[in-house]
Amino acid sequence: MPPMSFHSASKILHDVFGYSAFRGEQQAIVEHVSGGGDALVLMPTGGGKSLCYQIPALMRRGVGIVVSPLIALMQDQVDALRQLGVRAAFYNSSLDAAAAREVFIALVRGELDMLYVAPERLLLANFLNTLEQVQDGPGLALFAIDEAHCVSQWGHDFRPEYRALTVLHERFPEVPRIALTATADAPTRREIVERLNLEAARQFVSSFDRPNIRYRVTHKNNARQQLQAFLEAEHPNDAGIVYCLSRKKVDETAAWLKDKGWDALPYHAGLDAATRNANQKRFLREEGVVMVATVAFGMGIDKPNVRFVAHLDLPKSMEGYYQETGRAGRDGLPANAWMTYGLGDVVSMRQMLDSGDAPEERKRVERQKLDALLGFCESTSCRHQTLLRYFGEAHPGACAQCDNCLEPVDSWDATEAVRMALSCVYRTGQRFGVVHLIDVLLGKATAKVEQFNHQQISTFGIGQALNQAQWSSVFRQLVAGGLLEADMDSYGGLRLTEAARPVLRGERDVWLRRDAEPAKRKVSKAERGARAREAFAGASEDPLWLALKARRTELAREQGVPPYVIFHDSTLLEILNRRPANLAEMGQISGIGQAKLERYGDAFLRVVEDAGDGVGWGLQPPA
Repeated sequence: MPPMSFHSASKILHDVFGYSAFRGEQQAIVEHVSGGGDALVLMPTGGGKSLCYQIPALMRRGVGIVVSPLIALMQDQVDALRQLGVRAAFYNSSLDAAAAREVFIALVRGELDMLYVAPERLLLANFLNTLEQVQDGPGLALFAIDEAHCVSQWGHDFRPEYRALTVLHERFPEVPRIALTATADAPTRREIVERLNLEAARQFVSSFDRPNIRYRVTHKNNARQQLQAFLEAEHPNDAGIVYCLSRKKVDETAAWLKDKGWDALPYHAGLDAATRNANQKRFLREEGVVMVATVAFGMGIDKPNVRFVAHLDLPKSMEGYYQETGRAGRDGLPANAWMTYGLGDVVSMRQMLDSGDAPEERKRVERQKLDALLGFCESTSCRHQTLLRYFGEAHPGACAQCDNCLEPVDSWDATEAVRMALSCVYRTGQRFGVVHLIDVLLGKATAKVEQFNHQQISTFGIGQALNQAQWSSVFRQLVAGGLLEADMDSYGGLRLTEAARPVLRGERDVWLRRDAEPAKRKVSKAERGARAREAFAGASEDPLWLALKARRTELAREQGVPPYVIFHDSTLLEILNRRPANLAEMGQISGIGQAKLERYGDAFLRVVEDAGDGVGWGLQPPA
């Protein structure tokens, strides 16, 4: 493969990657880094971070070194670049001695445009010495440090090797560095700057809004059945991720989904490496696979057509929620972020934080992060607004892409009910769980109520104006709002916090959201089809759409690469919509550069021609 001979950023963008224009801050970042400047890039998943280092690497003399913690994904990233005509390779522990030697030889000879390397391998003395030879010979274009938040010791993606990457600046001070992450909180950003010696780097912070994602949070009421209803109604044949808190729940949920007919796979750190890698490979390379996983899965996932991310348990923070839901809809097409949570999630997450080994100061920070997430869950305002406000960004108005905007929720003056609930907690000794407290409020003389003589206290039976589900909502929101907390010493019993005092004294009113009643009716087959088609503006049952996807799958299998490496769904959708009649028109489709046009143009033109002049589901050909 000959070396790249492009120098203009816009020319590379069009001819190599097939895009007509940069998005957002991409052009400014490319110009800064290609000019030799260091940069810290904070950009949402799917925002086009890779182009920010790939294009400067092709513009500058020498090879671009990309540091990535994701060994299992390097192959796909390299395959995607090779499809574009870029001379790319990876260097990690998956290579045998002969293959590693070939990469070394190509590197020293200047036969690579880009090399992906695991941090452990980069830090080896032999590899660093080789990089010095390369710098004196073919040249080093840049260092890209992907997933830079791995430098933070407080995150679940912490990689100690990342802290040693300061060696790049020390040994190669003239080579520009670009650190990239989609994790946006200010403490992590400061830690990246400090640990990687990027104090002089220019920071680029893009908007973190993902307008194509529809956020929905629902009260947990038989989570598995709720998940099944969600998948059947909106994602019957789609790829997606279901996050669970524990390994056991991952295994059980994956088995349950498989038994229900879904192509579901488990992924967590307790599985052996071969199983994890095999499951991840299937998820990336096949259509319609549902991955059930802990947070061990997902960082850097490049699959663009993940149509949904579902949470069966509460994430640990707003950052975690944002990062995990951001794996949906990377192609810019509509996607869902769906979560169900209940009081048990709140209690278990707070207990996990309190029982951890972190210093008290760090626990305080993590509690604040969890509280922010709980506030998001219980909010009655626009989800997009609430999420962006957390990251210090304003949102112009209602999004029409979240549950609260599409189906506004009521709030109610719950002051009297809240005082009853708080009084009941106090009168029963601040050591009982929600089920028992509701029994007392409803006046149920259960064995446990009688055992502790709670039918004699003043709060027994005073709450019969509300039903059990309504009281459960009250207690959940009181815990989420910090008026009650779980006492670990009493196995989840609730106790009052200081914030409860002004409410009990009559000095503060409390308004709560009114939970919607669970849907009773089943979704019809016609409704399921309509919702499934909505994600692709009516494309999913168009014969041409199915033919385009079939051809892509066939080509991907022949080459042993994921289908999206051939073309993204968004590219196929544009082909479907515009129905190009020749290679010139095909070359105008977004995502089709010169190499892909030469390689696949005729094959996909034949698919369009074979489909004739029929018009698809609501998609009209251009005038």
